[in-house]
Amino acid sequence: MKGTIFVELISMAEDAFGEDVVDQVLDQTDLENDGAFTAVGNYPCSELVKIVMAFSDHSGISPTDLQRKFGHWMMSHFVDNYAEFFAKKTDSFSLLEAVDGEIHVEVKKLYPEAELPVFSTHRISDQHLEMTYSSPRPLVEFCHGMIEACLDRYDQVAKIGRSAVEGNSNAVTFDIQLT
Repeated sequence: MKGTIFVELISMAEDAFGEDVVDQVLDQTDLENDGAFTAVGNYPCSELVKIVMAFSDHSGISPTDLQRKFGHWMMSHFVDNYAEFFAKKTDSFSLLEAVDGEIHVEVKKLYPEAELPVFSTHRISDQHLEMTYSSPRPLVEFCHGMIEACLDRYDQVAKIGRSAVEGNSNAVTFDIQLT
C-alpha cells in the first residue's frame, strides 16, 4: 500500500489529537517500522489496520467511524493534490464512474506496482448509481467515507445502501440514490 495513505492517516490523527498524542500512540503500537512512513514507500495494509485500531482504542471512536472519517480526509487530499481528476466532473456520479477507467489508469502510470481496488459502476438513472468495490484489503468503510465525501464535494445528498458481495468479505455493492 502506498505510503501517502499512511502519511495522510497520521496527518489526520495529528489534526484530531495533536502530535504528542500521535507519537505516544504510535510508540505503543507494534509497527514493523516503528511508525516511520514516507509518502513514496510501500507498506502492508496490516500496518494501516493496526494504526486505525490503536487510534480507536485511544479515542473511543470505532474503527468503522475512523475509516469513514479517513475517507473524507483523503477526498480532501486528492482534491488539493490532484485537481486535474476533478476539473471536468460536474457531479458525484461522474467522478465515481471515472475512478477505474480514468483515475486508476493514471495512478498505474505513476505507480505500476500499485495494487488498486476495483470499482465497477452501473448508472440506473440520473439519480441512482450502483458501485461495486472490491479489494484485497479490509477498507470497505474507508471507501464508504470517500463516497460520502464525494457527494459532499458536489453538494449532493444521497441515501447509501450496501450489500455484500458473496464470497469476498472485502467487497460490497453501494446503492447510491440521490435525494
